[in-house]
Amino acid sequence: MKMRPDRVLSMLGIAAKAGKIVSGEFATENAVKSANAYLVVLATDASANTAKKFRDMTSFYEVPIIAYGTKETLGGCIGKDYRSSLAVTDEKLAEAVKKKLQARTEASDAVRTERI
Repeated sequence: MKMRPDRVLSMLGIAAKAGKIVSGEFATENAVKSANAYLVVLATDASANTAKKFRDMTSFYEVPIIAYGTKETLGGCIGKDYRSSLAVTDEKLAEAVKKKLQARTEASDAVRTERI
């Protein structure tokens, strides 16, 4: 079976090339607190403490957060080592990432429905 490219990770890679991604806990936290973050992406294998910290922070500052990919895939898509968190600092690119994620979710829901 041929692997399809992950469009969410591809969009994050495009945002990184455009210089619209900050990554790592410290930089992501600064982006959220300075109102520069439009979307926070948290690795699904981030520690429980990290996940709680970012869920609480993004809730307080009203920044959308999604859990997606692993530390390895998040880092790899932006050309870095492992990253447990990153923030998209451009509103249009953040919307594009959310649309790709929504399309992926809808496609996987359709597949699940067919198998039932």
